[in-house]
Amino acid sequence: MNGFIELMTRLVIEAGIESSHIFYKDSLELPGYFRPSKRWDFLVVVGRHLVVALETKSQVGPSFGNNFNNRTEEAMGSALDLWTAFREQAFGSAVRPWIGYLFLLDDCAASAKPVSVKEPHFKVFPEFRDSSYAKRYELFCRRLVLEKHYDCAAFLTSNSEKGLNGEYSEPASDLVFQQFANSLVAHVAAFSGHIKQL
Repeated sequence: MNGFIELMTRLVIEAGIESSHIFYKDSLELPGYFRPSKRWDFLVVVGRHLVVALETKSQVGPSFGNNFNNRTEEAMGSALDLWTAFREQAFGSAVRPWIGYLFLLDDCAASAKPVSVKEPHFKVFPEFRDSSYAKRYELFCRRLVLEKHYDCAAFLTSNSEKGLNGEYSEPASDLVFQQFANSLVAHVAAFSGHIKQL
């Protein structure tokens, strides 16, 4: 995921933020509400303003079941923790930050095949029935944004061999990286313009 982080760093700088305000190697902890702190993958912090917090995750096969549950629970919990801490003024500013989620999945037979569900008491939502893990991650990323847990999400897939050459796919048109980058840059540029007016 380092290549994506480096690209987003360049985009944020081009949008008007000095590199000294961008964090992706250290100083990545933010206070939480349900726990003392959470380490994010990419932050933009200007003075007393949290501008951007980004979570980047990837998963490789062949086992996807338990990891899928762990990834989804972690992403939902991180968003809940951050927004509750923001409500409680943990970040010292009323300026709303931009929260992003970028996910890269191994494009392999195990992630593409249909997976059965267990329904001992109640029926699962029909879109999950016989869906692959790739489809489940797509639905998950889309719903993170739909339910306003994250401002934007990108879902990418890549083969473990071709990915080394920078090749990847975007299974869903509403979860492409270009849209993700555009949303990030628009927020940062708006914040940069606002700060210059103060």
